[in-house]
Amino acid sequence: MLFFAAALLCSGKPALSQYKVLFRIANRPANHLTDSIFVAGSFNGWEPGKNGSHFSSLKDTALIELHDLPAGNYQFKFTRGSWQSVESSADGKDIENRQLSLSADTVIWVSIPAWKDDFVAVAKQHTASRNVHIIDTAFPVPQLGRTRRIWLYLPAGYAKNKKRFPVMYMQDGQNIFDSYTSAFGEWGVDECVDSLVRQGKPACIIVGIDNGPQRLTEYNPYDSKDAGKGEGDQYLDFIVKTLKPFIDKRYRTLRDNQHTIIAGSSMGGLISYYALLKYPGTFGKGGIFSPSFWVSDKIRDLTDSSGKDLEGTIFFYIGGKEGERYTEDLKAITDKLGENSSALIYTVNDPESGHNEQAWRKWFPEFYNWVLANGFNNIIHLEPATP
Repeated sequence: MLFFAAALLCSGKPALSQYKVLFRIANRPANHLTDSIFVAGSFNGWEPGKNGSHFSSLKDTALIELHDLPAGNYQFKFTRGSWQSVESSADGKDIENRQLSLSADTVIWVSIPAWKDDFVAVAKQHTASRNVHIIDTAFPVPQLGRTRRIWLYLPAGYAKNKKRFPVMYMQDGQNIFDSYTSAFGEWGVDECVDSLVRQGKPACIIVGIDNGPQRLTEYNPYDSKDAGKGEGDQYLDFIVKTLKPFIDKRYRTLRDNQHTIIAGSSMGGLISYYALLKYPGTFGKGGIFSPSFWVSDKIRDLTDSSGKDLEGTIFFYIGGKEGERYTEDLKAITDKLGENSSALIYTVNDPESGHNEQAWRKWFPEFYNWVLANGFNNIIHLEPATP
């Protein structure tokens, strides 16, 4: 049965026209004049230092030229190559994403007030609840020859009972529990689950896996001419063959696929969805937030060939402010999955939200309730409950 929520995604639209965008600098801070400036946005996977997305010169009318962008809405920001050096307000505060509604070839003149790294950092506070722990700051990832910090959330009272619990594996672990380690705000997963459990909802163990410098390849199952050779298969082998056995051995887990959940956003959403298709016997439920399905059409082909094996419960989120291209990408996947599988699918298209931690935090409770509390409710939702 196919479940839809929020603004239902329309079908039957013609192919989107493609346009060119030129970004030109009108004003920029007087410092760092020799540094390269990049544009990162929903049109290039939010990569803060992506080649081809930087100004070709450092003159006052420096230029970034992007080609073949489909008509639609986009969000973007400027950086000097990393999120630590992202643009800011004149007093160093974070600013909202810039907006672009593209319907023709466009020239955009840009004024950059300041750079974030030029201001003394405000002391950040740890916000992770007492139920969150660090398993290891350098947990071995033998499949990739790397290490990674691993977070663990245990439900309140875990040490005082003998119950077994479902387990949720989440990507971008530094962004889900603690604002101290997140760049643009955290999901608040621990506070959310604490609250829901107090309300009588099912409890869950949550494992957070930090991303690393190779995020764009680790979360990509496919090769990319821009990012390089995809390492998604090795990354998932790490979760399935190394991390999950470690968690199952040391904690009281429910180990079957209907009690094993995987979730993530953006590229983390792509690899989480791919995990459902590649390992349906391991992951029976998923939370797919703002997935980067634009990375490769092969994900559609895999949905067509392997979607029939999915029998679990899946939550999809897309923000209306992310752009029509990404809404259409998600619709193509959910339509095909609905045709091919018996999975229960809940799709949210929130017109007021975008591609950011604030949106994912907003919809996390709905996702959690769907996959853990209401996953087998035979009701078709045409409009979502307000999260």
